[in-house]
Amino acid sequence: MLAQIIHLIKKEIVLEWRNRYAINGITLYLISTIFICYLGFNVKSNELDPITWNVLFWIIILFTAISVVAKSFIQEKQGLFLYYYWLHDPTSLIIARTLYNALLMVILGVVGLLVYSIVLGNPVEDIILFLINVIVASLGLSSALTMISAIAAKAKNSHTLMAILSFPVILPILLMVIKVSKNAMDGLERSNSYDELATLLAINAITGAVSYLLFPYLWRS
Repeated sequence: MLAQIIHLIKKEIVLEWRNRYAINGITLYLISTIFICYLGFNVKSNELDPITWNVLFWIIILFTAISVVAKSFIQEKQGLFLYYYWLHDPTSLIIARTLYNALLMVILGVVGLLVYSIVLGNPVEDIILFLINVIVASLGLSSALTMISAIAAKAKNSHTLMAILSFPVILPILLMVIKVSKNAMDGLERSNSYDELATLLAINAITGAVSYLLFPYLWRS
């Protein structure tokens, strides 16, 4: 299984490199959204409120995650699904897709934070905790959205279905990451964020376990 997972991740990287327009488009979307926020809030003359800075950052990351992960299964043709079905073990496929999406989201999250800080300033006191939060949130979003993308791909109006199914799963993740980010921005002791980080890791474990157990049954359908 480990060899299959590594092979599938390498395949995703090669395909992404060959079709660079997809990742370039998502990166452009991320940077453009940040620049539009810069123009809309008129930061040149008004200092952006830290709470608004925090919430706005995670809204941008959320929509970027949906754009990145949605293409995992929704944009693939039915014939390719059949090819994967005969060639790969379903558990290896879902684990590889989840890990690849998590890696992509971590990179985009760090790039987004860098651009966001340059354009809109950086009020974060504990940058290490904030980066850890970005990594844990990227794992959670990719784990949840990858499975939801696989479910939505089996139905008509898949993009609409994905938005509906993802909301109750993403909401607790967003609440936790916004709270941890607020603690990092205020420079509080890291021990104050341990409960929220533990909750995030528990959500990641639950969504990962559900994907591991249920995806093979979904794949056979």
